[in-house]
Amino acid sequence: MVLPTGTVEDGRVIVDGTRITSITSTTTTGTTGTTGTTPENARVVDVSAHWLVPGFVDLHNHGGGGASFSGPAEDVHKAIHAHRLHGTTTLVASTVTDDMDVLVRQAGLLSELAEQGEIAGIHFEGPFISPCRKGAHAEELLRDPDPAEVRKLIDAARGRAKMLTLAAELPGGIDSVRLLAEHGVIAAIGHTDATYEQTVEAIEAGATVATHLFNAMPTLGHRDPGPIAALLEDERVTVELINDGTHLHPAALELAFHHAGPDRVAFITDAMDAAGVGDGRYLLGPMEVDVSDGVARLVQGGSIAGSTLTLDRAFKRAVTIDRLRVEDVVAALSANPARLLGMYDTVGSLEPGKDADLVLLDADFAVKGVMRRGEWVVDPQLG
Repeated sequence: MVLPTGTVEDGRVIVDGTRITSITSTTTTGTTGTTGTTPENARVVDVSAHWLVPGFVDLHNHGGGGASFSGPAEDVHKAIHAHRLHGTTTLVASTVTDDMDVLVRQAGLLSELAEQGEIAGIHFEGPFISPCRKGAHAEELLRDPDPAEVRKLIDAARGRAKMLTLAAELPGGIDSVRLLAEHGVIAAIGHTDATYEQTVEAIEAGATVATHLFNAMPTLGHRDPGPIAALLEDERVTVELINDGTHLHPAALELAFHHAGPDRVAFITDAMDAAGVGDGRYLLGPMEVDVSDGVARLVQGGSIAGSTLTLDRAFKRAVTIDRLRVEDVVAALSANPARLLGMYDTVGSLEPGKDADLVLLDADFAVKGVMRRGEWVVDPQLG
């Protein structure tokens, strides 16, 4: 059982209703929580020889299960459920570049689901990004980050905007970063062609996240270090990493962990519709995408178009291939993004008083059970 204080081998978690009420272990001193007594008529599940970790928190996710967060409410629910099956119990729904009117309408729909507790909030990725680093965004819909238009999206989200990705080097970029910071919305630097100096200026203005570090930005150069060096070196910045084996070479992942440290890394999926489904033809916003061998690319141009990743796969890869400490992986999947979102008082770790969001993994780090707010989304599979 991975706790904020470390891993214990003989833990017990007591859940009553939607919350964790106590945690006990004979390898730690005493009982943590309100009580160590099992509630009357409680279901007891023996998960010996398994890992128990907190539910995963995904900052950046466009869809899954064959559905998109840019679609109608039915599709949004489908995508949420698809990722819950893989351990993501807290999720920020990401949009992609589209007409402003479309984004405003979608923000209204997503804000309702955030108010219901189905998602943790909204992330706007585009349209305020660089055409030089557009990735899987429609170039004809891109625009400079006019603070008035940024404010329009914030208002449309009705207090549920959590993050907005922009290229701060564009006209209006720095002023937009300041506006986001003033309204409590995370300003994320991404899909950018910024220099090192421009990125430093954006961080000083209030930017605190690197959107999928290394991807959709200039490479790290020894004479022109670009945004990567600025984002890695500043302790105020959390760096997103897509650990699917396609977006990042293992050495790049190691570099990020070494320089940012395990407290500043957040694993994300950047998932699109195909996550949890399989190969085929899909849409990412208005763009057609082909998925082959689990890799999503635009039909026109061949650019990587998000991922088909789920966070349980990112977990397993980080531990078994990247050889990261389980405790550091749990931090990158749960605690760090929860803190960034201002939600660590309720999610992100196994502690009494927090939501009963749990992921059960076997010895090979495959998901064998998922609990969200005290209810099993995936019933324990212990056979």
